[in-house]
Amino acid sequence: MSVLQKIALVLVIIGAVNWGLVGFFQFDLVATIFGGQEEIASRIVYGLVGIAGLVSIGLLFKPVTVEETDRSYRTNH
Repeated sequence: MSVLQKIALVLVIIGAVNWGLVGFFQFDLVATIFGGQEEIASRIVYGLVGIAGLVSIGLLFKPVTVEETDRSYRTNH
């Protein structure tokens, strides 16, 4: 997994947590931190999360290589 994909994954997780908070508690953490949904900082975070989601689509179609499987096996056992 490349550095870009790891950054995208972190941003996607942030977005998922934020949407979970919105869905369960009607609380938008990003908007709260940055002063509202209309603030430029909030809009930048929302935009980055959206772009990260698009980047992460590629992970669905990326084949798992033998090296990644072997490395994962060695670190987990």
